[in-house]
Amino acid sequence: MERPKSAWLGFVVLLPLLSSAQQPVPASEQRFDDHVIPSAATASALAQTGATQPAVPQTSTPPAGAPAAFEVSTVKLSKADNGNSGSNFNNGRFTATNVQLKNIMEYSAYGIPQPRILGGPKWLDSQRFDIQAKMESAVAQRLDALSRDQARAEMRAMFQQLLADRFKLAVHWETRELPVYALVVAKSGPILHESKNAPGESGTSAGTGQFTAKGLTLTEIAESLTQELSSELGRVVIDRTGIQGRYDLALKWTPESGMNGSGSQSDAGPSLFTALKEEVGLKLESAKGPVKVLVIDHVEMPTDN
Repeated sequence: MERPKSAWLGFVVLLPLLSSAQQPVPASEQRFDDHVIPSAATASALAQTGATQPAVPQTSTPPAGAPAAFEVSTVKLSKADNGNSGSNFNNGRFTATNVQLKNIMEYSAYGIPQPRILGGPKWLDSQRFDIQAKMESAVAQRLDALSRDQARAEMRAMFQQLLADRFKLAVHWETRELPVYALVVAKSGPILHESKNAPGESGTSAGTGQFTAKGLTLTEIAESLTQELSSELGRVVIDRTGIQGRYDLALKWTPESGMNGSGSQSDAGPSLFTALKEEVGLKLESAKGPVKVLVIDHVEMPTDN
């Protein structure tokens, strides 16, 4: 399923469905590792800068002039006995079941892949919660009247405040020199198709073993690979192709989980790295570069309501 850039707000507040058994899910639901996001051109939170930014601790508070917060909220330890988790947002009410705090930080509050959320206690990677939060009807109506970018910023601020209130979460941003993947042209040369889409029709979609981009620059495609394939790549992707223009591309590969029992891919399809080289004439090279990370300064286990 592909979403244009105008679908950003829904992405901010909805966490896809995660299943440890990797069972098929309806088209209306998405897994954490099969999520669909809008064009990376709108994902400004993922932009990398060359200058090191100072590490200034801050609590997760709404921006000045937009002090909206959820009216009521409850947070409880999840009693679910399986790996399924998910959330929905409807009529001003947010409900999440069996989720980790980092899931909310990634998808709803900060929009940054979990590998770039640093620090914090060990329970962040194991403890799961059931969360409910409701906003006042007046706040919901005001959000409906805002522009896409304004609504996105306010919704993120509301989730940041929720986490600060219930988990005592305090964070700060840093830019660190870390291992990255440089997107470069393969020796065989690029195999790219210039996009014929109108400027407002760009976007990306991703699923297990597939990635599609339409009407994006290679810099935007690199940012999308960073966001959408974070669990598979584990690094930020930086565009170093030097190629201008907007392109459409489609990748298909066999994830490592698709290997046979011996770990061999002899009977499987290509890896992501091979598919990128053979299908679009690009490759990923290990390098180092500036990476924006979110550092946890303080967090506490919430008390049951």
